Amino acid sequence: MSKVSASVVFRDPVHILAFGFGAGLAPVAPGTFGTVVGVVIGIILQPLGLIPNALVVLVVSLVGIWICGESARRLGEHDHPGIVWDEIAGYLLTMLAAPPGWPWMLAGFCLFRFFDILKPWPIRDMDHGLSGGLGIMLDDIMAGVYAAAVLLGVRYLIPA
Repeated sequence: MSKVSASVVFRDPVHILAFGFGAGLAPVAPGTFGTVVGVVIGIILQPLGLIPNALVVLVVSLVGIWICGESARRLGEHDHPGIVWDEIAGYLLTMLAAPPGWPWMLAGFCLFRFFDILKPWPIRDMDHGLSGGLGIMLDDIMAGVYAAAVLLGVRYLIPA
């Protein structure tokens, strides 16, 4: 893994987005810092409701395939740890299953990070088996699906 400087990131709009507006430059746990950017975006989007949020997740995910792939290509490194647009998309997907409120946002954050780090089957296979932007994005989208499924289960058991 090569270290990417802030000057490289902030000179290129593709890297600015891929690195989560700079969150991916964190020296430790850049994916966690990228997810925090997702939390901030989620807070802003939450009042819009399910349909607009789902459309944002779709756009962020589809555009993210190109953004992440292009950033990786320009860096010459597949899935550089600083590329965190995928964490933003995965967290926003997770939160589609959650009602409003800080406890749900925290639970979504923890669950998404758990599945993103653990990478249970078939997430690990997707992470290692696909290249380019799709490979970068898909494992985090699946981690978001897993986290959302758990949130839906908890929501069913403990109505908001």
